Amino acid sequence: MSHRTVLALATALASIATIAISVALAAPAEQGTDQERDACRKDTVRLCADVKPEDGPMLNCLKTNRQKLSAACRHVLESHGQ
Repeated sequence: MSHRTVLALATALASIATIAISVALAAPAEQGTDQERDACRKDTVRLCADVKPEDGPMLNCLKTNRQKLSAACRHVLESHGQ
């Protein structure tokens, strides 16, 4: 392998590792505690039932529908700076 090929592979692997770590760290924070999920459960069913995992995180749907959220769910978002 040429030096250029090795460098390109190393860069690609570093990028993949960075993305994997970012996803692993972000996922638990987005899910929230049991109480937070309970506070938003009815809102997610009512407002975000059509959201598929490949469409992006449920958080995006909740933020888009902020004005329609229950007070409890809106409080959860606000308490996390969303």
